[in-house]
Amino acid sequence: MPATQYGQFYHFCQNAGSQFATIPVCNLFYEAPARGGAAPYYGGCSLQGISLNGGRHLANLGSILIAFFAILTSLYLLFRSERKKAAVGRREMQFFLIGYIIIEICEIFTVGGFPLNGAVRRAFSAVHIAAVVATTWILMMNGAVGYQVIDDGTITSIALVFGSAATLFIGTGYIALDTGFSWTHYFDSTLAQPNQSYSLYTLYQLVPLVFLVIFFILEAVLVLRVLGEVRPMMWLTSAAVLFAVGQVFQYVISPYICRGTRSAINGGLFETLFTLLAVVAVWFFWSSITEDDWPEHPGGGSTYT
Repeated sequence: MPATQYGQFYHFCQNAGSQFATIPVCNLFYEAPARGGAAPYYGGCSLQGISLNGGRHLANLGSILIAFFAILTSLYLLFRSERKKAAVGRREMQFFLIGYIIIEICEIFTVGGFPLNGAVRRAFSAVHIAAVVATTWILMMNGAVGYQVIDDGTITSIALVFGSAATLFIGTGYIALDTGFSWTHYFDSTLAQPNQSYSLYTLYQLVPLVFLVIFFILEAVLVLRVLGEVRPMMWLTSAAVLFAVGQVFQYVISPYICRGTRSAINGGLFETLFTLLAVVAVWFFWSSITEDDWPEHPGGGSTYT
């Protein structure tokens, strides 16, 4: 038995399903025998969804539809962001929305349970994980942009945000892909139960949470101490609550929903929905603090326009 439970995904994956997982990292551990590992049969409630030919299932149609709507919503918010010409952090917010679009495209094939070859699903899962890490990093950087340490929208600012996010994306993606495809066999020990992967656990479970908490703190200080306003905090707090609710559905309530609906749906659907609502709330928060009617900064000029 491992000396510590840190890094173990077995119980998370057990709650996420047994044929495919609505927690994308679990898909990396499936079909291990074909890659020299031990089969991680989780025995969890497996979504059935819509039956297709050849014994296949479109397992999570609800998540697929919500993810598709999330992509359309994000494209609309991208357009709305482009129209806010003088808004601080406009390009950086657009980077965040693009990252979220990549996540939702991946969710169609991972959380959504779209019928795929196992190798293709593992590839989408790896990109999904990498996109989550990079996108939450971009969001945290959006929180720092408001302090204008470096002028937003400049080549330096864009290169810093995009370059650092790309580095995280490539690094995380490589670890996830090597785990899923055993290119170097370095991570093969994670394929057997209890699927203990310190690197993926840290990158996928903890790092994004740290980024989100830092973003919330940065923005709360900016709004309450610099702008001296309370109203935008309603959007920021709503985003935090909505995101937290989605995670509770994913990690805690999901198996009960799956068993209660006889494998029709699970918490993955609600995680997709509440995350979309959280992203929309974040955009409205950003939009609310980039309006033209804020009081002027003591040094002269509006703080956010």
